[in-house]
Amino acid sequence: MENNKTKSSAIQKILKCGIISWVAIIALWGIGSLKYDEYFLPSPKETIDSMKELIKDGTLWSDIVASVGRVIKGWLLSIIFAVPMGLIVGNFRPVRWLVEPILSFFRFVPAIALTTLFLMWFGVGEESKVALIFYASFFPMFVNTIAGVASTDKQLVEAASCMGAKKARVFFTVVVPSAVSNIYTGIRLGLSSAIICVVAAEMLVGSDGLGYLINSSKLYYKTSWAFAGIVTLAVIGFAADRILQFIGKKKLKHFDVK
Repeated sequence: MENNKTKSSAIQKILKCGIISWVAIIALWGIGSLKYDEYFLPSPKETIDSMKELIKDGTLWSDIVASVGRVIKGWLLSIIFAVPMGLIVGNFRPVRWLVEPILSFFRFVPAIALTTLFLMWFGVGEESKVALIFYASFFPMFVNTIAGVASTDKQLVEAASCMGAKKARVFFTVVVPSAVSNIYTGIRLGLSSAIICVVAAEMLVGSDGLGYLINSSKLYYKTSWAFAGIVTLAVIGFAADRILQFIGKKKLKHFDVK
């Protein structure tokens, strides 16, 4: 019985870590690449070789630094603005009534549709790319923060008020803690939106970055470069999300963050 339990536990650990999924994906990719040439579907080995080549000449490192720097700037700016604004809008119903129609309108306008306008307003430098990333990551954080505030248990608010707590104290001791889980979710969603947006921005107006690397690969008929950029982006996004999950579980476990 103990041996069976041990085996079952080991199998669960293997399934949880995702090794089987990764092996399956790479195997299918490798099998599929056998039917096509390198220009259409490079194999995992050819992609890794291209990554090594790009790392050796410094191209991949410089593109990673450029893209990650833009993502961090736009994402952090979104946190600074979206979270406080979401807390305020969510806490005051009249403000929410005024903001919701505008919010419902603009959050369905994709950042990529504003590229031309942002280029005219902010120029072709870093400002336009950071502004696009800010816009893309702002709404997931803003909407989730409002939802978190709106879902606060009214009985807790009433209980705190009955005990003599002023509105400001109720806000910071009841409302904000109740919204932390939603805020955390919005921050994670905002990060994924930021990474998606940086690729689109760099493809359209960039001269460096992973999006530019992926886009420029067609000029040199190097499909493996595009795959190298895509894999790098996936690894960066996966690692960043895992780091956020780790921080959430360690530092925010008292707020029911999962």
